[in-house]
Amino acid sequence: MSQALITVFGGTGFLGDHVVRELVEAGHAVRIAARNPRLPAWAEAIDPLEGVSADIRCEADVARAIEGADGVVNAVSLYVEHKHLRFEDIHVQGAARVARLSRQCGIPSLIQLSGIGVDPASRSRYVSARGRGEAAVIEAYPKAIILRPSVMFGPNDTFLSRLAELTRLPFVPLFGYGDTRLQPVHVVDIARSIARLLSAVPSERRLFELGGPDILSYRELLLQVMAYLKRERPLVPVPFALWQAIALLVSPLPGPPLTRDQVIMMANDNVVEPGVGSFEDLEIRPRSLRDYLPACLGPAG
Repeated sequence: MSQALITVFGGTGFLGDHVVRELVEAGHAVRIAARNPRLPAWAEAIDPLEGVSADIRCEADVARAIEGADGVVNAVSLYVEHKHLRFEDIHVQGAARVARLSRQCGIPSLIQLSGIGVDPASRSRYVSARGRGEAAVIEAYPKAIILRPSVMFGPNDTFLSRLAELTRLPFVPLFGYGDTRLQPVHVVDIARSIARLLSAVPSERRLFELGGPDILSYRELLLQVMAYLKRERPLVPVPFALWQAIALLVSPLPGPPLTRDQVIMMANDNVVEPGVGSFEDLEIRPRSLRDYLPACLGPAG
């Protein structure tokens, strides 16, 4: 029996790399589609991997990347807009293009990565684009599976690394009082979910929200990181209005350290809603953030 070929758009990113690995380990052949494709560092010569240069803003690129595929994963993401790269281009038009061409080509399975809390009416341009993108994908490919992870962590991530850097300051500024609730999820658990969803038995659910086993406030997250790193710092509440002003001030910088969209997102809880697909449906037991701090942050102290 021949291997199923899965095209992974964004297969070189933080999540995409893990998705590719889980798919290979599950017995699939994988085509890594990215603007600058490269084989992962862990790959061996016998691994059924290939790379294709593809920009989801380009019709011909997408069509070439999905040709002959048995499944498609769109893990492309953009968190900060640039002059020539907008949320609309990637999360709405790009996602719709992948979905439309996948359906036209008769691709049996499509998984679209999104995020918990997406809302077309959000004041955040990012969150709004994600929400409109979901709608565009479903319109183009009604049987697509939408996967919404909470904030992801893992080795060499951005999330825990930034929290660790904050704890080096003389004091740690909070977003508001640090009450926003998050449900951090290990990147491997998300990748494994995607591999499970592309198994021989199609899922009846079309929407999954995936979070880790623990719901923690932003303050509690910082306290966990500080306790592990053996650092004691005062936690100082900072009003969201001041954060917005700071984001506006640094917005002209290339690669600003804080954006208006990030501030808006930190004002809203990021936890799994009831009544949607979950890890339980996929028979996956998610990893706890506390247990994996050593693997993500290195030796304590």
